[in-house]
Amino acid sequence: MANKKHIYLLGIGGIGMSALARYYNRNGYTVSGYDKTRTELTKKLETEGIEIHYTEDITKIPENPELIIYTPAVPKEHKEIQWLQKRGCELKKRAEVLGIISREKRALAVAGTHGKTTTTSLLTHILKVGGIDCTAFLGGIAENYGSNFVAGSSDFVVVEADEYDRSFLHLSPEIAAVTSTDADHLDIYGDADTMLESGFGAFVKKVNPEGFVFLQNDAEVKSGHPQTFRYGINRGDYRAENIRVEDGWFTFDFKSEIENINDIKIALPGRHNIENATAAIAVAQQVGVTGEAVKEALRTFKGIKRRFEFLHRTKNSVYIDDYAHHPSELKAAIGAARELFPDKKITGIFQPHLYSRTQDFQDGFAAELSKLDEVILLDIYPARELPIPGVTSKIVFDKIENKRKKLMRKEEVSEELKTRKTEVIMTLGAGDIDTLRDEIKALMSKGV
Repeated sequence: MANKKHIYLLGIGGIGMSALARYYNRNGYTVSGYDKTRTELTKKLETEGIEIHYTEDITKIPENPELIIYTPAVPKEHKEIQWLQKRGCELKKRAEVLGIISREKRALAVAGTHGKTTTTSLLTHILKVGGIDCTAFLGGIAENYGSNFVAGSSDFVVVEADEYDRSFLHLSPEIAAVTSTDADHLDIYGDADTMLESGFGAFVKKVNPEGFVFLQNDAEVKSGHPQTFRYGINRGDYRAENIRVEDGWFTFDFKSEIENINDIKIALPGRHNIENATAAIAVAQQVGVTGEAVKEALRTFKGIKRRFEFLHRTKNSVYIDDYAHHPSELKAAIGAARELFPDKKITGIFQPHLYSRTQDFQDGFAAELSKLDEVILLDIYPARELPIPGVTSKIVFDKIENKRKKLMRKEEVSEELKTRKTEVIMTLGAGDIDTLRDEIKALMSKGV
């Protein structure tokens, strides 16, 4: 990699791709790229000196780029990809490049269909506070660092291991944690059993034999690794116990064979985040972080952008934005809101992500959305996919039991909210629903 001076990224605005762009930009490379939409994230990359264009235009491709990185989110029919392939240029997937970078360091990887971004970010902050100056590639913007890439000078690198397209099989971590193995990405794996075997099972086999594997108690992974441990709440080799709320903080005790840590305070809501913290502590203990550093890190962790992020909060009104795009994630986010605001009306605005995921989990989506007081359901965000006949948001809408539901386009949301008296609003989804954040925040501040 030392001889590669110009890095070009197709899909540079993706959360994983933008982290690579920041890594190379920081290390003195010329970085440029393409993305479909100009977003808050791409604008930030531009202010950091990275040139980005937003139309499929082969004339914008730099002459003779030394390394071309692409994400599977960019369709194969894309004009620039086709042009580069016809020229015989070598294109590397984001996961391949991340694998190359991580093999040069001691990789600590977090996988799982849910919870991996929070766990990876928590682990990064615990290591930093504990005196281990790690590098980190995160799947979200960590508020403590204002970025999805965190630079470090030690041999450790923390990486979010993505199961999509079997990307995480490019990694060879020293320590790995698996947070959950609920069925997802069935467009890639076909069925849940295949996902477990050729996905997570194969990933665990990539862990260094002298390293460690941490599996959430209910993760259905067959691990032949000699140093495999379970973690979770009230059971497991590494576990959180005595969970309670004290002075507005979720508080718990941590038990392990290495060190017991009492009275840990975490600002993040929900039992699922305590479980995520348990995984992060387990990994951190293996590399020597002390209990006092763990307590300080969890107390000062500010969270992740779009992971139960409070954008507005007063006594009478609240606005929370969350990346939830799987039924289990909806369950966690809506459940946490209910726990925090048991007496308030919760209005959820959900944008389904991918036709295939909507088709596969339509019943689960409907069941979780039915738990809201009011539901606003948006059109499906297609991302990398072409439409599937008969698959629209209406197949979910028709199964939602809550009668206070409405199906609409994203552009209609602001005007709709002006007609309602809202208390707690949640925007939910992994597509471009985040473009509504500023509008809704402004409405809430005006008392809508």
